[in-house]
Amino acid sequence: MSPRTRGGYTSSAPRRRPTGSERRQRVQLREVEPAADRDSVEHPQHDRDETEEVFEGAPGGPIDRCILRSFHKHVAAKIWLGEDRALLKLVNHGAKLQLWELDANRSRIYETVQRSRLAPLISCSHRIASRPMLSAFCERWQPETTTFHLPFGEMTITFDDVASILHIPITGSMISFSQPLRVDDANALLVELLGTTDVEASRETKQCRSPSVRLLWLRENFSTITDVSSDDDIEFATRAFLLHLVGCTLFADKSATSVGVVYLGLFRDLSMVGSYAWGAACLAFMYRQLTTATRFKVRELGGYLTLLQAWIYEHFPEMFSSPDFL
Repeated sequence: MSPRTRGGYTSSAPRRRPTGSERRQRVQLREVEPAADRDSVEHPQHDRDETEEVFEGAPGGPIDRCILRSFHKHVAAKIWLGEDRALLKLVNHGAKLQLWELDANRSRIYETVQRSRLAPLISCSHRIASRPMLSAFCERWQPETTTFHLPFGEMTITFDDVASILHIPITGSMISFSQPLRVDDANALLVELLGTTDVEASRETKQCRSPSVRLLWLRENFSTITDVSSDDDIEFATRAFLLHLVGCTLFADKSATSVGVVYLGLFRDLSMVGSYAWGAACLAFMYRQLTTATRFKVRELGGYLTLLQAWIYEHFPEMFSSPDFL
């Protein structure tokens, strides 16, 4: 069988433990030699200096840095050189979703959440995520190709996977923000869309030290609103619930306790919430979190880990019962 070379990888060499001298050889300067004669096979050049640094990695690692340019910073490269990394800390809010239930006394809020097409997120989130399994797959993620590089080839999470696992829309209006939200603008959004006072909004963003609010703060201030409350209060509580929902799922970040107020603007018109491509935004956010976590010094993994874990179980069912990944 011919060796596989897609993405600058080859799998023809047998796996073996590196020697001490190989581990010390992290980077080697190598000069590009001219072709021996005109009849020899010519390989494309990639406009690099003749003394460019070339990472000498493990068998099965990248042999051409024209694609995987940042591999020398990847956790996998460090592991090959003998530097191990502890299991990643996972940001998973599956249990927090159960702390804000939409029971029969909150049917008006639940009806609006259903029309938003985000209701499936309430019941599909995993309460527990596997640190060994997700850490292992993160070590296989390559930012340049946005794929997991596995012994048999490459795989990645697709839009179809998102739609099949989460049952949220992957088509519609794109979610994007032209510039970072300032704290003053975040306070104004909280006053306008959640009905808080200026003092309450400023106190909360000051405590978060960013244009964010705590998930606990949202539950404490809005989870007690029921169908007998005023129409304005129900509208405020619905926006707060949706912000809490996406903060616990689609856009769970490494703060582990808060959610960005920037997403609150997406719930200004509650009748339009279902028109957004939430699945596409979730996948892009997950890709970014995986990319960040491939760096050796990073210790946490954010994003919607239910999506990643369910995708692994779907394609690698043996992982579900393996004691090594519990």
